[in-house]
Amino acid sequence: MALIMGTLLVSLGMLLYTKSMLLVGSTAGIALLLQYISGYSFGLVFFIINLPFYLLAWKRLGWKFTLRTFIAVGLVSIFSRLNGDWIDFSHLSPLYAAIIGGMLSGVGLLILFRHRTGLGGINILAIYLQENFGIRAGFFQLGLDLAILVASLFVLSPEGILLSIIGATILNVILAVNHKPGRYHGFS
Repeated sequence: MALIMGTLLVSLGMLLYTKSMLLVGSTAGIALLLQYISGYSFGLVFFIINLPFYLLAWKRLGWKFTLRTFIAVGLVSIFSRLNGDWIDFSHLSPLYAAIIGGMLSGVGLLILFRHRTGLGGINILAIYLQENFGIRAGFFQLGLDLAILVASLFVLSPEGILLSIIGATILNVILAVNHKPGRYHGFS
């Protein structure tokens, strides 16, 4: 149940970002950038980008985490494709998309993290660093997300970059405040 809820929330956040041509960090941000540049769907690019990170997940975080993460990445990819059929926007404010998209994605990732699941790539590295070195996943991801946003200077408008930074900050503050060692841990 956590995998479905978390991935639905994240995929809805990514739909809002796609429709407003915004960006987020992590492997999802790279997938969004590649979607904007190439025209390939977010879900396909997101799934392919994550493939190399499963080896780190398996070696460092175990096969159960890796399997759950592989399923979660697959679900986000599938839901991202289906969301376009399920939802249609006649108007979407980019500011609203940045705020709500960041909140939806942050809560979705929080659900997944608390059930020892990630969404590949940088999420795997962030969880590994938090569990083994005490580096907070949200703060680590925020730094990397800002670096990815800087790389988007040639793709997004200045307004899109500013709104993307706002959304990424919201997403990562949700993780930093709520995903701490010793807090609730779900089991799956």
